This record gives sequence, C-alpha cells and structure tokens, in this order.
Amino acid sequence: MALLSVLTPVLVAVLCMVIGFMFVKSRQTETTSQDETKGASKAGFRPWVDQDLQDDTEITREDDGEWVDSAEEEDLPHVPYSPPRYPEEKMLQRSQEFYTLMNQRRSVRLISPEPVPREVIDNVIRTAGTAPSGAHTEPWTFVVVSDPETKHQVRLIVEEEEEVNYRQRMGDKWVHDLAKLRTNWIKEYLDEAPYLVLIFKQTYGILPDSKKKTHYYNEISVSISCGILLAALQNVGLVTVTSTPLNCGPQLRLLLKRPANEKLLMLLPVGYPASDATVPDLKRKPLDDIIVHM
Repeated sequence: MALLSVLTPVLVAVLCMVIGFMFVKSRQTETTSQDETKGASKAGFRPWVDQDLQDDTEITREDDGEWVDSAEEEDLPHVPYSPPRYPEEKMLQRSQEFYTLMNQRRSVRLISPEPVPREVIDNVIRTAGTAPSGAHTEPWTFVVVSDPETKHQVRLIVEEEEEVNYRQRMGDKWVHDLAKLRTNWIKEYLDEAPYLVLIFKQTYGILPDSKKKTHYYNEISVSISCGILLAALQNVGLVTVTSTPLNCGPQLRLLLKRPANEKLLMLLPVGYPASDATVPDLKRKPLDDIIVHM
C-alpha cells in the first residue's frame, strides 16, 4: 500500500502528460487538414464579391523609376470663379424642380431598341466627366458599346456569371429580397438597349512617357461621376439600370481591350424606356429619415 501511495502521483503525472500530448497532436492534425482544405479551395476560388472593386489607391511601387514624381508636375494656376447666384426664391424653385425631375428616376429593365443620337450620349458623358476627383486625376474611362455583336458578347459573359451569383454566391436571403423586384440573371436589355456604357476606374494613370501616376481615391471619384451620369441621363429623358456585374470585370476588360490599370466599376444599359416598360411601385424614405440637422 505504501508503494502504491508513492506511485499514485507519478502515475497521475504520466497520465496527464499522455493526455496533453494526444490533445496537441490532435490539434496539429486538424490545423494541417484545414490548411490543405483552404489550399484546395483557393485553387478554384470564385468570390461572390467582385475583387476588382477593391480600391487600389495604395499601390506597392516595386520600381520607383516607373512612377512620376509629384515634384515634376507644374504648379497649377488659379483663376477667378464666379458662378451664378440666385435670389432665395429662385433657389427654392430650382431645388424643387430638380428634385421633381430626379424623383422620377427609376431603374428600368425594359429598354427600347430605338436609336438615340450619339451626340446626346457624348454630352451626358461629358457631364459625368465634370465630377470632382482626388488631386484632379479624373480616373475614369467610359466605354460606349453600340455594336450589336459586342453587346451580345457582353450579355453572354454577364449572364453566365449572374446565374452562378443567383444560384450559389448570393444566398437565399439576397435572392429572396430581390424577388419583389422581379430580377434574375437573364439580361435582355444588354442586347436591346442602343448603348451599353461600361464605366472603368483607373487604378493609376499612364502618362505619355509610360510613367505611372497615382490616382487618389479612384473608386470614390468614379462613383461620384456615375451619380452625375445618372442625373444627366434623367435630364435628357433616357433610362438605365445600375448594374455591377460581379466577377465579370476581367472578362469584360479583355473583351473591350482595356489596359490592366482599368477595373470595371459599373455597367449601364442606356436608351428610351420600352413602350410596355413597368417599374416597381417603390416609395422613398421621407426626408426626416435621411437627414439630421445639428
């Protein structure tokens, strides 16, 4: 009994060591298995969020010689600025009229193939180009597609990825929330609209001497430009539906022969509404729900 009482603490200690070793070994095996699974999944990884939309303002400059030094740029002269100033009554009238115009804007998926003057499209895009941008880099490219075959190729690329989005990537809740809007992966308007406007953000600029130029806040700048473009389209009586085709960016960039520094941000089919066009009877939030006065 004396011997047993002496050996008991030793046996307990040994037993604890064995259990601890088995636990550590089990965790190592589990971690290895998870790493292998992650590695296998990355090989065919297809995110539902378009990685091309990540903001590349902060770019690793592996070769500083390829980038322009800001000191090389000339000082920008400033000129007087005197925009028109309206009486308060006129300001109120104009603000109400512009709100009425923009409140009529809707996302329209039934678009007429009726031709639209190209000069009108040029003017609305010229208007979008008045948007502010980081350090006035104007980091946008508007690709206007009217060729029927190219429009169809765009549609094939978008519909292939959109079907995967609806069936796999987006999840039941997202698909359910979209059901009331009657949307799916079939995009007839990509063939029918007289124009497709694809808006690319330039993650950096390329100067005539092939040096690169930093484009600050490029995604925010191009997004502001898109908002102005929507207003300009509404102003001339044209319609569109904002489309952010997930995971289509690289394929569309290659199809349209755009350089590597350009990433697709948005796709807009543009035209007149079809004669049988309908839109959801949506209500907008009241002013008190979207404004805070301090």
